[in-house]
Amino acid sequence: MNREELIEGLTEDILAYVMNGGFPQRELADSLKFDALDERFEEYELLLDLHFILKPEVVEFVESLSKRLRSIRTETKTVAKTQRGGIDGHINWGSTVKTRYATNPRDRSLFVTENRSEDYDIPENLVLKKLLAVIYTTLRDAAEYLKGNYEWVTNSWQQNRELIDEVQRVVDRNVHVRRIRDPESYEPTERMLTTAEHARQEIYRDAAALLRTRQRLHNGHPNELRDLLNETAITPDDQARLFELYVLFRVISTLETLQNTQPFFQTIKSGRQEVARIDGEQEVVVYHDTSASDRGLSFHTEAAPDERTLTRAEQVQKTAHSVASNYFDKEFQNHTGRPDVIVLEVKTEEPLQYEYLIAEVKHSTREETIRTGIKETLEYLAFLRVNEEYVFGTDTEDTTAYFGSGWNGLLIVQDLDRATPTVSAQADEPITIIQARNLDEDLKQVLASMLE
Repeated sequence: MNREELIEGLTEDILAYVMNGGFPQRELADSLKFDALDERFEEYELLLDLHFILKPEVVEFVESLSKRLRSIRTETKTVAKTQRGGIDGHINWGSTVKTRYATNPRDRSLFVTENRSEDYDIPENLVLKKLLAVIYTTLRDAAEYLKGNYEWVTNSWQQNRELIDEVQRVVDRNVHVRRIRDPESYEPTERMLTTAEHARQEIYRDAAALLRTRQRLHNGHPNELRDLLNETAITPDDQARLFELYVLFRVISTLETLQNTQPFFQTIKSGRQEVARIDGEQEVVVYHDTSASDRGLSFHTEAAPDERTLTRAEQVQKTAHSVASNYFDKEFQNHTGRPDVIVLEVKTEEPLQYEYLIAEVKHSTREETIRTGIKETLEYLAFLRVNEEYVFGTDTEDTTAYFGSGWNGLLIVQDLDRATPTVSAQADEPITIIQARNLDEDLKQVLASMLE
């Protein structure tokens, strides 16, 4: 599958799951964000706003901002004030007579005066102030990245680094902007945006258009989501992450079909790492990019070999482990790493039983990379432990049982340009290898076999 096909498929998944408020947004943001970004950008909406301010049209708006602020509109409003004694402003005699009659007809010191003042809080200016607030806040949170040498930042911000400081100066100090009140959380309203879109001044029309773009992005508009994935969220040299996220959604979608039950998506919280739960005939839980330690799972290798004579390679591993532990005064464990996706089936029979599918994803067609993926998948199965007890191959001397039934390990790779065995033809192998173009059909067969 090429990049365009992956983006198209992932866009559909995000629309189906994320925008329905189900899929944990922090999990998605953590998968989409650049490695350089810190924990602040694990919030999905903040990541969307970072994408928004990287758009060329936003940069162009900021570049002409100072000059165009001189032409912002105000309206003249008349403010009436009841006074006793001194007079400040023009006397409205009609209102004065009515007020005196209603309160004290003999009070000759009471006057109703009127003063004219400029009103900045018109719909167009509230639209402008909201846009500036979004840009200002996001620039503040991302300033160190936008001013740094990061390839994923558009050249416009990097070439004019003073532009970021200019936005901050405008919002903090510009007399016109400061006189506009801060919009309420529900503003700008649809009517305000429509008014700005039909304003004579170009600054308002542009501000409304940009807020509409941001609105579509946050509402999950397909074109905006494709841009998010294609332009700024997933960089061209990081398609492995795109592929991995695509596979994750395909796993969840296939389980949903097999169980005929909509998944329950769990926001990731401390001590609970699952991404999705599907309660059908069996309870199925999906983990992504984690060892599922909240279920007592681990993948570390043997801490201490038995008393047999060690091979040279084993002696090197044992000695290195001992030296490192003594030097740092702490006990280390030999870890294999962690798989990309874990599917855990919780069987309902008593006593409670579990079934596992360990999936590794390799965005590659290189034989060397695929061989590495095969080795890693076998390691995950062989060293899979629950509460420090091996899951597979503990009740038999058959070493092939270390890898489960043959349906417990899955390796997903990119499309090869030559014929390879089908899933059925791999039935006698300890793991199953699936190519991206066959993912939907083959994944259904593998997961169905695991659930049987």
